[in-house]
Amino acid sequence: MINSVNRIGYGAAQLHRLADRREDAVALLRRAIELGVDHVDTAEFYGFGFANSVIQEALRAEDGVLVVTKVGADPDPGGRLPLRVAQRPEQLRASVEDNLRSLGVEQLAVVNLRRLDTGPGLRPQADQVVALDDQMAVMTALRDEGKIGAIGLSSVTLDGLRRALPAGIVCVQNAYGLASRDDEAMLDLCRDEGIAWVPFFPLGGAFPGLPKVTDDATVQEVAAELGVTASQVGLAWLLHHAPNVLLIPGTADPAHLEANLAVADIAFDAATLARLDAIESRSNEVAIG
Repeated sequence: MINSVNRIGYGAAQLHRLADRREDAVALLRRAIELGVDHVDTAEFYGFGFANSVIQEALRAEDGVLVVTKVGADPDPGGRLPLRVAQRPEQLRASVEDNLRSLGVEQLAVVNLRRLDTGPGLRPQADQVVALDDQMAVMTALRDEGKIGAIGLSSVTLDGLRRALPAGIVCVQNAYGLASRDDEAMLDLCRDEGIAWVPFFPLGGAFPGLPKVTDDATVQEVAAELGVTASQVGLAWLLHHAPNVLLIPGTADPAHLEANLAVADIAFDAATLARLDAIESRSNEVAIG
């Protein structure tokens, strides 16, 4: 399913920046499809449902676009952060129902269970600390009921992925990029198991513990040599690094959308790739309780 899509999709997390320009948001998604995007990553908590509603409006059945959503957090408009942890089995089920409604579909093609075990961002506390087996039980039940087509994982550890493999995992979303490669062993396992690796924060910088790929001198040098941007080099490296990598860069700007999709055409010779591979991975997790 997810391994049959084009390698660069669209992440809808930034669509909320167009919340007061809904027509522009719909047009942006339509443009993405025109440019060959055939998979979109979203969540009910992106813009408090705005992203999902735009996706519902913009996509047509004949587009054949795979929509991947996620559960494990819910919108929290009045909170310190715009989302709250929602890890309990009954919350996962409710989140699936919320996504079904806001996307206007009878089945969610792929749903990522965001575990919050690793990577930057929130960590579960108190009754939100839930065993993976309990979560996988409700996820597989929802799949058996036909509400989910396939299951992915996000913010998961290597041990967690191994434990979940028997349930059938189609993709993993973890924070990962050229300058933050702590999960290399997990990427290798995914490649061996035929699981798509879908990095978020691929250029870093979103949290203090994630170095910005575009600040690296070697990345800047390669970009100048090839006549592209440092961001494009960072994204293109991911495509060259492993065959099971899928990208979901997000933007609210049409020109930036085209630049993101253009990285599919960036080629590195062996020497250039070796220079990029030699960049030190220096990430340091930052959790928010």
